[in-house]
Amino acid sequence: MQARPSIHENTVYSREEAADALGVSLSTLKRLIATGQLSASQPTGMRRVFIQGSSIMQMLDSTKVESDRHGR
Repeated sequence: MQARPSIHENTVYSREEAADALGVSLSTLKRLIATGQLSASQPTGMRRVFIQGSSIMQMLDSTKVESDRHGR
């Protein structure tokens, strides 16, 4: 099993790099951006999307997993 790359707050990631760092598919990452859960920027006239490491970390910090009340 290959270790995921570390997420650095001041680094700018492509969609592919961010998906790899999070361990999710590219389609899942695109959905996170589309739903506003992950902030990204796309300069006018460019196809490329940029994602700040700080945005990834903020999304992870704001994500809360509820534990199953029945202990499953």
